[in-house]
Amino acid sequence: MGKVLFISQDNYNQDEIDLAVNRAFNHFGIKFNTGEKVLLKINLVAGHDVSKRVTTDPSIVRAVAEKVLASGAVPLIADSPGIDNFKAAAEKAGFMQISRELGIECHELTDPVDLPVNDDADFKKIQVSKYVLEADKIINLAKLKTHGQMYLTMGTKNLFGCIPGRLKASWHYNVGLNREKFAGLLLDIWNGVKPTFTILDGVIGMHGDGPTSGEPYNFNLIGACVDALTMDFWLCKMLGAKFEDYPLYLAAKKRNYPECELNPDDLEGDISPEKIFEGVKLPKTRTMRLLPRLPFIERLMTSRPVHIPELCIGCGRCAAVCAAGALKHENKKLFFDYSKCIRCYCCHEMCPVKAIEFKPSRLVSLVNKFTGSK
Repeated sequence: MGKVLFISQDNYNQDEIDLAVNRAFNHFGIKFNTGEKVLLKINLVAGHDVSKRVTTDPSIVRAVAEKVLASGAVPLIADSPGIDNFKAAAEKAGFMQISRELGIECHELTDPVDLPVNDDADFKKIQVSKYVLEADKIINLAKLKTHGQMYLTMGTKNLFGCIPGRLKASWHYNVGLNREKFAGLLLDIWNGVKPTFTILDGVIGMHGDGPTSGEPYNFNLIGACVDALTMDFWLCKMLGAKFEDYPLYLAAKKRNYPECELNPDDLEGDISPEKIFEGVKLPKTRTMRLLPRLPFIERLMTSRPVHIPELCIGCGRCAAVCAAGALKHENKKLFFDYSKCIRCYCCHEMCPVKAIEFKPSRLVSLVNKFTGSK
């Protein structure tokens, strides 16, 4: 049996989603016992309307929750947004409605506790929500999107949300500009959390300046796997992305993880291993192949966040989320201290009106000018 199941799915009709989710669970033989606590780790980076395709679609969450309930187990819908009030964000994204209609809990991942980590972990002290460790099983309900900082966000990256609230900002600040180091953190979390199963919402995902300000893209698929890394690396290839641009792949390759060697026998389902999605816009926040990845040139290689005043509504979310204290907000004007900026792009990620975009670094712009690259 393959490690990854790709199901062709071009809409969010609930009956069709139910069939697809059942197919995924049956394919891998995932079952639940009566009374088990099952945490449904959604993607709720911020409060966005479902039509924006920023968060896991409610139809998939509903299908999984009903599957758990039918087994006599107890589902919990949960995540930890970066800055938004959880209940307001979950309401806007459609998760609170599921909670009310099915009579199940939907709440924020809070109360940090130490996560057990592997001997090869880059980070020995990681705290995740106690609800993650208290769960008997974790179903990882991720979203297929591009990501300004980490290039792509899929199954593995979704587990970063297990870290409660503002602790995520601290990790951004502590890791700084080193994306491969941050990817190592993601691997440590993935190894520690050990999700039972991952279902990826790629029916309508996002490309461009994801994970919140990109454009919807119809990938027309639902992914399912026990090993999220294998799925993520196959999708990297299918999106037309380069492994040398993908920090998660580089971190896994450094650890000699077997998932880095793609085998067509790993895939089953409706999508060919040769599939390449056409016209996918990938983030241009950084050109990783331009120069060696050395700390002293990292800042020179990395795009800067810039303000678009005519779009700004003056909400101040960008300054509030900046862990480095590199942003000052006054009367719909933003002032960046680029000497402090760690290029985590949380300001861009949390802006609700796309009033922050990326400006290529001078070094990259200069090289592109002479090479004719875009």
